[in-house]
Amino acid sequence: MLKRLALFTAILMFAFGATAEESKGKIMLVVHGGAGTITRKNMTPEMEQQYRATLEEAMRAGHAILAKGGTSLDAVEATIRLLEDSPLFNAGKGAVFTHEGKNELDASIMDGKTLKAGAVAGVTIIKNPITAARAVMEKSKHVLMVGRGAELFATKMGIEIVDPSYFWTERRWKSLQQELLKEEESSKPKAEVIPMFPDEKKYGTVGVVALDRDGNLAAGTSTGGMTNKMFGRVGDSPIIGAGTYADNHSCAVSATGDGEYFIRLGVARDIAALVAYRGMTVQQASDEVIHKKLQALGGTGGVIVLDAKGNFAMPFNSEGMYRGWIGEDGKANVLIYKD
Repeated sequence: MLKRLALFTAILMFAFGATAEESKGKIMLVVHGGAGTITRKNMTPEMEQQYRATLEEAMRAGHAILAKGGTSLDAVEATIRLLEDSPLFNAGKGAVFTHEGKNELDASIMDGKTLKAGAVAGVTIIKNPITAARAVMEKSKHVLMVGRGAELFATKMGIEIVDPSYFWTERRWKSLQQELLKEEESSKPKAEVIPMFPDEKKYGTVGVVALDRDGNLAAGTSTGGMTNKMFGRVGDSPIIGAGTYADNHSCAVSATGDGEYFIRLGVARDIAALVAYRGMTVQQASDEVIHKKLQALGGTGGVIVLDAKGNFAMPFNSEGMYRGWIGEDGKANVLIYKD
């Protein structure tokens, strides 16, 4: 009797094209590539196409993992690794330069099922900081490792190490020169500096939130920080509760923007708390924090937020934010501008 029932079930699943993975819960992946002064007038059609294509490629990599029944953590890491490998975004290969002319990278990741988290900050030789952050979470008893110690740990874990010159790009180097020139000219009356890359104000980050078929959330964030930042400066991206947070009982969050404000407000955790304790939707909670609390302090930026039912929000108070989502239907959606 049991064999007949099993056979009947298999026939039904075959008839309707359903696999074991597809019979579980829905999947969703949401991504951002940084917020800032991003407008149509400052974007060439060729550059816009590059951004859209890279975001879609990254999302599809993460979606493929989720569609096969993979974990949200795997999807988050895979998606961010692709964005870190692109010179378009301020993370990994495309990281901006510090005042000293160095590339210093930060990243974090969090598991919504267990509340485990890992992060690295101020690293200069780790090709994919998001992978190092996950190693900190899974292979150490710590949450955050910084600088040389994080690099030594990553090396021992067999994570790919590169020469610091790998992160050098002409585009980011010119952005630093622009900022240094603005500093020099700021003391001169009526001085005007023409921006070389007006789409990049001061900051940028990549981030992903994902929901797998088992109903587990994960969030990850990676960045090169702020152009011309002072020595030792660390923003919100590697700070759990500020730039990254994930809890199956509330939501997953990844942030981008003025890191100092996001740290002061504990933006990611605040959004999750509004969902958990006040019963707000992810849209209501993220709007409350981004458009009211953050803006009231003078901070700019945005977040991507996802709950365990697949509901998501992508609010920002800057002129634009690279963002997108891909769900059960496999359709990749990419947005850049405010309207």
